[in-house]
Amino acid sequence: MERTRWLMAGLLLAAALAAPQERRPRIDVRHYRIEADINLQERALSARVEVWFVPEEELSSAVFELHNALSVSKVEDGRGRPVSATRSHQDFTQRLTFPERLAKGVTSAVVFHYDGRLTGEEESPVFGIKFAAIHPDFAYLMYPARWFPVSGYTTDRFTAELRITVPTGFRVLAPGLEKPVDSPAGKTSYLFEFTQPSFPGSLAVVRGEPVRTDAEGVTTTLYFRGPNQEMASAYGQEFGRAVAFFSGLFGLPPQANLTVIETEAGAPNGYAAPGLVFIASNSIGKQPNVRLVANQVARQWWGILVSPVTRSHLWITNGASRYAELLYLEHVSGAAALEAEARDLYVDALTINDVPVIQAGRIEDYSPEFWAVSASKGAAVYHMLRFVIGEESFRRVLREFLAAHPWAAVSTEDFRKAAEQVHGQSLEYFFLQWIESSGAPEFKLAYTVYRTQKGFRVVGKVSQDLDTFRMPVDLKIETEGNPETKRIEVVGTSSEFVVETFGRPKRLILDPDNRVLRFNDKVRVAVAIRRGEQFAEIGEFNEALKEYQRALEVNRYSSLAHYRIGEIFFLQNNLQSAANAFREALNGDLDPPWTEVWSHINLGKIFDITGQRERALNEYRQAIRTKDNTQGAQEEAARYLKEPYQRQRPAA
Repeated sequence: MERTRWLMAGLLLAAALAAPQERRPRIDVRHYRIEADINLQERALSARVEVWFVPEEELSSAVFELHNALSVSKVEDGRGRPVSATRSHQDFTQRLTFPERLAKGVTSAVVFHYDGRLTGEEESPVFGIKFAAIHPDFAYLMYPARWFPVSGYTTDRFTAELRITVPTGFRVLAPGLEKPVDSPAGKTSYLFEFTQPSFPGSLAVVRGEPVRTDAEGVTTTLYFRGPNQEMASAYGQEFGRAVAFFSGLFGLPPQANLTVIETEAGAPNGYAAPGLVFIASNSIGKQPNVRLVANQVARQWWGILVSPVTRSHLWITNGASRYAELLYLEHVSGAAALEAEARDLYVDALTINDVPVIQAGRIEDYSPEFWAVSASKGAAVYHMLRFVIGEESFRRVLREFLAAHPWAAVSTEDFRKAAEQVHGQSLEYFFLQWIESSGAPEFKLAYTVYRTQKGFRVVGKVSQDLDTFRMPVDLKIETEGNPETKRIEVVGTSSEFVVETFGRPKRLILDPDNRVLRFNDKVRVAVAIRRGEQFAEIGEFNEALKEYQRALEVNRYSSLAHYRIGEIFFLQNNLQSAANAFREALNGDLDPPWTEVWSHINLGKIFDITGQRERALNEYRQAIRTKDNTQGAQEEAARYLKEPYQRQRPAA
């Protein structure tokens, strides 16, 4: 039920966004000196951390975030004087009160002494996700865990010096240049220096020899464990190919080679630190997860080389990394793969339609709503910008923007100016619509065709309900000859247009390639189903059913909506209602096609449960006849042809 809070909170999202945010004293952290001793057997660490910072205003206090499992024994200022520290477990913060007021712009220091156990079972600062865990045979400590005192999470860039001590026989992997250092008896210390301002606050403790691969001039070092070791080479090849591709698109990478570390189930699917990528065990499949690889590689540029100046601008990095998945799939599999992924991307972006992208940073970190707005809608912005300014200009913007802001924090205004400089025209309307405003249009097209001496004239009007909307939109005119495409400007709620054609127009299609993030009946159905799936995933079945019913209000023949309803009733042991829903799915539009084979299989299961073996066999045979093997459907049907499906009953 970890995601219940996220999705139910989404229902009150507007109120949450309107709530006042606590103001913290503004400081700019410049440098960390971290000395940590990690005891793997005790699953604990003890640390001494010096933080060098510059107050951005005169202040007498500062607030740092620190994992609740870590207990601070004392805090000192740069002169060794005690600093009062007050702990708030509710928001994982440590408020420091200094012996005297600190002057604006004058570098100050504070030293934390703390220890604690991090088993991975403690409440995480990022709800429901393990970002830190120490095990007897491996450990990982990622920046979002706040395993060291953090100020300006994801926005305040810093340099760092890390001295990490572990039992002999283990190795520490961390960002930066590794330097020689003396070790205490029976232990081994590692020293890393990272001299560019970024987020070098993540590390791993491993043992054993890694797998090293070379692909397209890129060396990838992988520390996989157990059965996943056999996939290390394949993943290394994919990482190498992705680094080479994005180097051609974005420019030279911040680090020439990558180290990839397996974490565990419950950790984030992927997390990128400078030169490091962490991948959860359950995200390592029998085939490399191309999208995951592309996203994490892209974050070496978008998130590490550049980062948002405040969390209001997270769309720049999260959106670029999400869109990098599409760019890489297009590179690997062609334009058709991009189009399919873009449709799915737009559906995810529209699941949260009433929150402007510029407010994504106020949504709970790592929640589905957060990713829908900052990543999916952010990626949709990149996809639309590519359409508006053209392919060549779009690629120039990405490369030149990164080259102009290396190791720096950036804003939406910075990106807009970079795009305008390349495009040669103002794009303020575009960023106002897609970054600072909420909502998406739904187009209605009306037109009349007139014959002229030279051909035909189409006089038409595009209507939609967003008064401030402005966007160039393609118009495809299907004629008795070759189709023609014109670009028209849609401005406000009603936009008239006139286009001339040589051939007689038979049909007009607005936005034929679905470049604009917008609603239509098909999208509304897909969005409602997506939201229903999210509720069903966390067991909120009543809310899921409401969403599926909304989909059916738009398209009563949606096989997917009926199928999802059948799944819920089946899980609830409401077998008659489940059978009815699966029948409706078979009588619907069969979109997507796999709903046919799996509806037959599930009907077969229902008949087996109710002791109607002949009817069950008939359903399994019909499933076989579809020849659809989506998610192993043919093997599943063949298995139950041999022996009846047995419902798994919960343990007493």
